[in-house]
Amino acid sequence: MGGEHGGVGGTITLSEASRFGSSTAFSLMLKPVGSRCNLRCSYCYYLDKSCIYGGREPLMSLALLERCIRDFCESCDLPELTIEWHGGEPLLAGMDFFRSALAFERKYSRGRPVHNTLQTNGTLLNAEWASFFHDNNFLIGLSLDGPEDVHDRFRHTVSGGGTFRSVMHGLEALHRGRVEFNTLTTISKAGEDRGADVYRFLKSAGSRYMQFMPVYEYLSAGHIAPSSDMEAVIAPWSVEPEAFGRYLCDVFDEWVKENVGRYFVLTFDAALSSWCGVQPGICTFCESCGGNLTVEHNGDIYPCDHFVYPQWRLGNIQDISLREASTSQRLAAFGTAKRNLLPETCLRCPWRHACNGGCPKHRPPHDVSALCSGYTAFYSHVAPCMEKMRSLLLSGRAPSEICLSENRNSL
Repeated sequence: MGGEHGGVGGTITLSEASRFGSSTAFSLMLKPVGSRCNLRCSYCYYLDKSCIYGGREPLMSLALLERCIRDFCESCDLPELTIEWHGGEPLLAGMDFFRSALAFERKYSRGRPVHNTLQTNGTLLNAEWASFFHDNNFLIGLSLDGPEDVHDRFRHTVSGGGTFRSVMHGLEALHRGRVEFNTLTTISKAGEDRGADVYRFLKSAGSRYMQFMPVYEYLSAGHIAPSSDMEAVIAPWSVEPEAFGRYLCDVFDEWVKENVGRYFVLTFDAALSSWCGVQPGICTFCESCGGNLTVEHNGDIYPCDHFVYPQWRLGNIQDISLREASTSQRLAAFGTAKRNLLPETCLRCPWRHACNGGCPKHRPPHDVSALCSGYTAFYSHVAPCMEKMRSLLLSGRAPSEICLSENRNSL
C-alpha cells in the first residue's frame, strides 16, 4: 500500500529539514504495478484503484519507465534526486525492472546521486532481493502493524490467511543482508489501544526508524471514497479519533523516557521541527501540499497517491512534463486549498503551527480533520516535552538530554 510521504525516505531530522527546505516540491513517486498486490489487506486505500484502470495486471513498460526517469532528471534541479517506489506491491515488477530503472538513472542523472526508496509489504523479500537492495543502496519501508494478533487482523493474503510470519521472514532477510529499512505501522481498529505494545515490538524487531499512519477511510457503494463524497460512510476498520490520540501519546511516553536520539518516530520529529520553526519534512503537517507527484503505471500524473481519482488527474507524462505538472494551476490550487480552506477552528487552534489541519484526505469539506480530537490530545500531551527539547537545541545541547529529565521526574 502507499504511505505518508517522507516516511519511507527515512526520518527527517531538524538539520535535514532545514537544509532541504522546500525540496519536496519535486519529489517523485512511481507506481510501476499500479494497485496490483499479492495481498488483500482490508483497509488498503489503493486496491480499489483497479476500478479506474480496469481489471488488467498493470506493469509500467520499460519505454515509459525511461521516459519517467529522464523527465524527472531533466525537470528537477536539485543536487540529489529521490525516487519513491510504491504500489500496490512494487516487487511484483520484478528485479530486472529495477535493474533497468537503475540504468536509466545513471544515464540521465547528469552525475547526481539518485536515492531509491521502496515501500513493500515484505512477503516477497528474500536473500536475493536483500542483496540487490544492499548493493544498490535502496532504503526499504516495511509495512508491519505490530505483534501477530494486531498485524494479521487486517493484513491478509488473497485467500484470507495471515501475513505476519511471511513479513517476519522478509524482515530477517533485510537484517541478514544489512539493508537499511524503516517500518510503516498503521493505526487501525486492530491495535488502537496497543500503542506502547506495538512500539516495544517494533524495537524488538530491530526497527529504529518508525512511521505511524492512521487508518481513517470512507466508503461509498462499497468502495474507498474521498472525504468530499457526501454519500460516504466511515469504514469499519478506521481508528477512533480519540483512540488515535491515546495511541500516539502512549508511544511518545515510551520513547521520551530513554529513546530520544536512539529511535526515531516521524510524527515526533515533525512535531519538534514545527516547535523549532522548521518545515516538518512530512506533507501531512505542512501548510500546503501537492509536492509529491505520483505517476501511475500508464503514465497518469496525480498530485498525491491519496488522491488518485479521475477528478485529480493532472495529465499523462506522455503529454506533459513533470515540470509542467508541478507548476500547473491545477496543482497549485490543490496544494493551497489545504491552507486556504482551513476552518475557523483551525485558524484559532494553538496547535496549528504543528498540525496545519492534517492530511486533506481526512478533512470533509469546510470542516476540521476527522482526527482532530486525537491530534489535539497528542499535541497537548507532548507540548511540555517539545518546549524542553526546543530549549535544549537552542542552547546547543542534544534533545536526547530530555531522557534524563523525564527519568528523574518518574522516580
